[in-house]
Amino acid sequence: MDIQHQDDGHNGRFYIETNHTPIAELTYVWSGNTAFTIDHTFVDDSLRGQGVAKHLLDAAVAFARRKNARIVPLCSYARVMFERDPAYRDVI
Repeated sequence: MDIQHQDDGHNGRFYIETNHTPIAELTYVWSGNTAFTIDHTFVDDSLRGQGVAKHLLDAAVAFARRKNARIVPLCSYARVMFERDPAYRDVI
């Protein structure tokens, strides 16, 4: 699974694409230099049930840890995962 990352300093995304079309994506918006808000997670039906959204979230959490940043989980998927998994609590 090739998760790609784009970040322009204001907005960013972790994504998987096929033929230059995103088929899975987690987007975020920076709040200053030390926190970002995950605002949307999308996984195409063809990938559902394969843990793709969790892989995207894991990539975002690893990025936050490298940047010493905090995450505000606004999207419903991210919010539920942060509530369920104590391993993510260090970046919330």
